[in-house]
Amino acid sequence: MLPCKRPAAFLSLAVLLTALTACTNTPATKNLEQSLAADPRLQENPVLFGEASKGEPQSANNEPTVQLPADFPKDIPLYPNAKLQEITPASGSENKISTKWLSSDPSNFITSFYRSQLQDNNWQILQQPADDVGTFEARRGDLLIKVSIQAQSVTNAAPNQPQTATSLIIEYIPNSNDTAQSTPTTNNAPQPGDPQFIGPVAPSNSATQPSTTPNTPTTTATISASGEFSDLNKAPQELRQHIQDLAALGVLSIEPPGNKANSSNTNLFEPSKIITRRIYARWIVAANNAMYANNPAKQIRLAAESTQPAFSDVSKTDPDFPVIQGLAEAGLIPSSLSGDSTAVLFLPDAPLTREQLILWKVPLDTRQALPTANLDTVKQTWGFQDVGKIDPKALRAILADFQNVEKSNIRRVFGFTTLFQPKKTVTRAEAAAALWYFGTPGDGVSAADALKLKRSPT
Repeated sequence: MLPCKRPAAFLSLAVLLTALTACTNTPATKNLEQSLAADPRLQENPVLFGEASKGEPQSANNEPTVQLPADFPKDIPLYPNAKLQEITPASGSENKISTKWLSSDPSNFITSFYRSQLQDNNWQILQQPADDVGTFEARRGDLLIKVSIQAQSVTNAAPNQPQTATSLIIEYIPNSNDTAQSTPTTNNAPQPGDPQFIGPVAPSNSATQPSTTPNTPTTTATISASGEFSDLNKAPQELRQHIQDLAALGVLSIEPPGNKANSSNTNLFEPSKIITRRIYARWIVAANNAMYANNPAKQIRLAAESTQPAFSDVSKTDPDFPVIQGLAEAGLIPSSLSGDSTAVLFLPDAPLTREQLILWKVPLDTRQALPTANLDTVKQTWGFQDVGKIDPKALRAILADFQNVEKSNIRRVFGFTTLFQPKKTVTRAEAAAALWYFGTPGDGVSAADALKLKRSPT
């Protein structure tokens, strides 16, 4: 049976091929060939699978990204897993540049990164957050930076993506006020008009300004001839009069005694700048002694150069040694002389904190032993929510300050508050406000009173 079917199959195949050959030139056959033919564009412009063709829209991953400016300081540490979102260029008189970043990492990771980076790379930390979020302020050379870290929620998170993110804002501005007057400009330094130049342009007549003003005391060298600072409009309104009165008394010296190199060419107070422990020690002695100019029994005695230093980091050659040593010998600051074996360092250039401001100042108000205090007592009187963060050494001074009612340093400097923030740094304006009044409500003297006495003809 099989051999008989083969001729029939061959015959059918021959008939089919003949029919197809006969229809080669028909329109239907032409359409069929064109539909099955390869795209001629592939021969002219071959492409790889997965790549976009010319003229086709690019994917979202290829969107242009924000780039840092070419003059962005290389010293500023950048968190590795953060993406730059936005740049706000400098504008106005502040000359501050702001960069905004976003990271999927937790805020505590980023906070730990910046805390270690700033410490390890010799930045002077002026302010740092107490918790996982907050703001770092630091200075290195002539560069001042501010790093703000804030956790935020993600409203439309993709599947398998974290529900939280961390916003990071880095602001930087050159801190040229301290160096521009004392450091001569060299040919290698960037000049105005240079892309690398950052900072205000000095007035054209700055070289013709007189270096000194007649009858200006050395302690007021940072004050203008009128007895006022030129930037007090930047201070909080409620603190300006305090600064003016103390400036007129001549107690707000920025430079140490005998150092006139940088003090005579500027009348800037920089009220929002963080004050160091060194400068506050200098101010508190000068203010106290000026207030009690006619009462030697209440004045603080300066230490002699032959005195054995109380702190290993403040030697006899330090220009502020007489002041700092004098405070230690009077028992007004913690030291080994007052029985505190842990206070072997004074840390003169470290930022002053709020609890230190009160701890040093209140004994000069009460002029007697401070009351016994504990956490519960301070919380019941002041109502501070963060009383647990206060150093036990400062509790007694804070409680005594409450008893000074309207003459309280905390009320005068910080106003009404339920958060003391003991580790927060203090500005120059705040430090001046604390030193404006010495004493208790019934027995005290203000800078205004001392000025009246100083200006009295008798």
